[in-house]
Amino acid sequence: MQKAKVIKLSITSNLTEEKRKQLCALLGSAELTLLYKASVHGYQASAFHERCDRQGPTLLVAYNNSGYIFGGYTSVDYAQSGKYITDQEAFLFSIHGKIPTCIKVNSGCNARYDDANGPNFGQQLYFCYNNQPVVYHQERNNCFFNKDSSNIAFRFQPETLYGNNTTLTECELYKVEEKPQVIVEEKPWRNVLWTAERKEELTEMIINYKTLMTSVSRVRILMIGPVGAGKSSFFNSINSIFTGHVTSKAMSGSAGTSLTIQFRTYPVNDGREGKPLPFVLCDTMGLEEQSGAGLDIEDISSILQGHVPDRYKFNPMAPFQPDEQKASRPASLQEKIHCVVYVIDTTKISLMSEKLQEKLASIRRKVNSLGIAQIVLMTKVDEACPLVEENLQSLYVSSYIKSKVQEVSSRLGVPVSCVLPVKNYSQELELELNCDVLLLTALQQMLRFADDYFDDIRSVEGNPK
Repeated sequence: MQKAKVIKLSITSNLTEEKRKQLCALLGSAELTLLYKASVHGYQASAFHERCDRQGPTLLVAYNNSGYIFGGYTSVDYAQSGKYITDQEAFLFSIHGKIPTCIKVNSGCNARYDDANGPNFGQQLYFCYNNQPVVYHQERNNCFFNKDSSNIAFRFQPETLYGNNTTLTECELYKVEEKPQVIVEEKPWRNVLWTAERKEELTEMIINYKTLMTSVSRVRILMIGPVGAGKSSFFNSINSIFTGHVTSKAMSGSAGTSLTIQFRTYPVNDGREGKPLPFVLCDTMGLEEQSGAGLDIEDISSILQGHVPDRYKFNPMAPFQPDEQKASRPASLQEKIHCVVYVIDTTKISLMSEKLQEKLASIRRKVNSLGIAQIVLMTKVDEACPLVEENLQSLYVSSYIKSKVQEVSSRLGVPVSCVLPVKNYSQELELELNCDVLLLTALQQMLRFADDYFDDIRSVEGNPK
């Protein structure tokens, strides 16, 4: 049944850190990003191509119960072109012991055939063969259009490559990217004061903030984004700052589908028993590419207009339907959303699919039609850039982060000034000043953007109360 799409499934890599380093050594200076995991997404060729087509260079990694880790690399996209692929960078590999075996494609031979079936190398080695968890080795001439019939694309023995064990326990595909060049800008491309005084100033401004509308006591900020981008973590991080220690009130983590299955409105207090602060963070189910999974765009429209109650449980198969009494009257301005925040994982901006980009564009059109302020949060900046990982204060001198801000601006169609890089609390046990300054700066901007929304309403409606 389609509802099975919302089952929570882990998509963590099977590679140990040691094996990952061994494979990266074969590739040179590279980073691996997991795109496809057969035990989660299915062994079907269609599932493979849905996640892996047009992703650039990729590394396929297969596992069997004999302890072999093996597979192949190709620098050419999977595209179901129906063509033979020439790729002199392609190779097969096997790890069984401490030293990996690497088998490069023979010169003059085609590295693979690009069709709608499962991945193959040299039309010799087929993975997920016939949509099953097996590998198939076909011994034949694979040097297409080469008169030397003794020459084949890859020369290997099945016993050496995978222990002659054709049953797979797992099959994964990774996007291969060069590690970002760490280039330091001559001067910061944004100015930030990384001081305790600045944190205190931001904190006081937020605590004492009052909306421009007397009818609205708290700004309602809606967070929208793909599964695992860090929406719930952002609330936890803001809540941590005002609580005085790291908290985890909203469920967050790494999963194949959204951990948030309800619409939640999270108020934040000034201290554990302090007064409520003048904003509410609204968390939603994560966006997913496929239909019938993740947050429905019609649900977002209902949330924006203030019809969806706190703790409403999303149903990806059926959008929210307000009861007749509520449907007959418009929600008050207090109940509506005043600022929309798109939460995007910096490490996955380049992996954003066309389907997801189209979903986000549809949402933006709806938000624009309602005149609601919009901001983009770029999370996990420390994971994206080694310079920032070493020192968060390097954020605005990192040319790589600057390029990612420009990329997400272009992909989502928002001004660069509306894209704010942040680092949520994830594994830390104590608060950290630099983290707090970034998070509070982002929150301050949300309140300022909400003011623009209220100001626009006042100018149109003559300062309603």
